[in-house]
Amino acid sequence: MFRPILHLGLHFIVPGVVSRLLFADRWKTAWMLMMSAMIIDLDHLLANPIYDPNRCGINLHPMHSLPAIAVYALLAAVPKTRLLGFGLAIHIMLDGLDCLWMKII
Repeated sequence: MFRPILHLGLHFIVPGVVSRLLFADRWKTAWMLMMSAMIIDLDHLLANPIYDPNRCGINLHPMHSLPAIAVYALLAAVPKTRLLGFGLAIHIMLDGLDCLWMKII
């Protein structure tokens, strides 16, 4: 039960830390834009069951697929979409970390 709670908490904390470190002058706006990346979890509605704490979402959900991840990297490289791209990339990295934790823990 600890791993899913930690995973969800990191989805809020890590974008906040990145915002404060990299975008100190506008960290609140940066954090909110990065948090908007959570919308990609709507693709969980396509899975059955919708939520399974022991399922790795990478390459299972459409917005967590390799082609989608490539788009997120491109968004992070473009200045006008950088914050959203960072948020999406952070989200995917944390989901990938969760997949690793499932194998280890």
